[in-house]
Amino acid sequence: MPSQRSTTADKFIVDRRKPHRNSDVARAVRKTRDRLSQQAGNPDFDRELLKLHARAMIAGAIIVPLLVLATAATGLFAGVGKAIGVWALFILICYAIVVFMARRIDRTEAAELNPPQTHRDFLIGHFLCGLGWAWFAWLGCDACQVDQFQLIKAVVLLLAMAATAITASSLRGALLATFAVPVAAYAYAGARQWMPVELIMAGLLIVSLPFFAYVARRLNRSSLMLLSFRSEKDALIAELDTAKSMSDEARRRAEDANLAKSRFLASMSHELRTPLNAILGFSEVMANEVLGPMSNPTYRDYARDVHDSGQHLLDLINEILDLSRIEAGRYQLNEEPMMLLSVVEDCCHMMELKARNKDIRIVQDFENALPRLFADERAVRQIALNLLSNAIKFT
Repeated sequence: MPSQRSTTADKFIVDRRKPHRNSDVARAVRKTRDRLSQQAGNPDFDRELLKLHARAMIAGAIIVPLLVLATAATGLFAGVGKAIGVWALFILICYAIVVFMARRIDRTEAAELNPPQTHRDFLIGHFLCGLGWAWFAWLGCDACQVDQFQLIKAVVLLLAMAATAITASSLRGALLATFAVPVAAYAYAGARQWMPVELIMAGLLIVSLPFFAYVARRLNRSSLMLLSFRSEKDALIAELDTAKSMSDEARRRAEDANLAKSRFLASMSHELRTPLNAILGFSEVMANEVLGPMSNPTYRDYARDVHDSGQHLLDLINEILDLSRIEAGRYQLNEEPMMLLSVVEDCCHMMELKARNKDIRIVQDFENALPRLFADERAVRQIALNLLSNAIKFT
């Protein structure tokens, strides 16, 4: 019995008597919507943010190295010495490690990422880059050929801070991990020299760090909105796929039901036509008195009525079979000139017995000069019989 109930339930795409079938679809869509919720700490959400940060680091991999190379070239021209070249090599290696890590994470499937560990690895990489910038902030130049070298260092740190705030906005804490130590080192070096310009630039860097942190946080919120829109798009795609699958399943079952109906009609038409042919043949023999005259003329009339009714039933069976042709768009009307008066008179004669059983009298009042009608005689006959049958039934 349980298997029989499940088979019956599977015949329905959406069974309103069993709401749990509809809730399964809603639950699947809701799971897709919650895949990227707007709450930090969701593993799927953090994985998408980490991959977004990896793509940003890959896209902006050339910005900071160009700044480093330009600064190193300027330092060599100013006579800072080989120390700035070693610094440039160190910080380029650190950024190369971060970019290599970003490429590896970008090529890894999101489901295989470990968000806490990946986040920690990224912060360590940015912290190493920050140590390189702290080294740069601590560099001194007693024999520089360019005045105000401290001012140049502050400008370079501001540019690097702005670039990091843009490229690393998807990773929480990346800006502070990179530039908290460099800004502290520059402020300490400026405080030691007690020069107005160095103090002003140190104050500017100290103020700029929270400002760029605010900019990075705003960009991070934009990334959150981007992921939210992406989740909505995924949810809509899931809903469309669900609706499409339901539509395909409904179409398939409708086609199966139509095929079963066609097979049933073909089988029933064969089973009904076999006795009908005998009825039509014998009634025609009796009506035409082929085997001998009938003493009672009423029997002869009854035989004609039986033949006409059998012929009408055969036409009905043919029309039932025509329904499948109509649905398939292959039904053809056999239109020809016909006398509407003779068709209606035959229909009235066929319905006379049914009317007498209900004590109803059919009055035939026709125009004698009706023109010929160009139509399908079988269809017109069915129309007239339906009208007379309804009139007798509801009178």
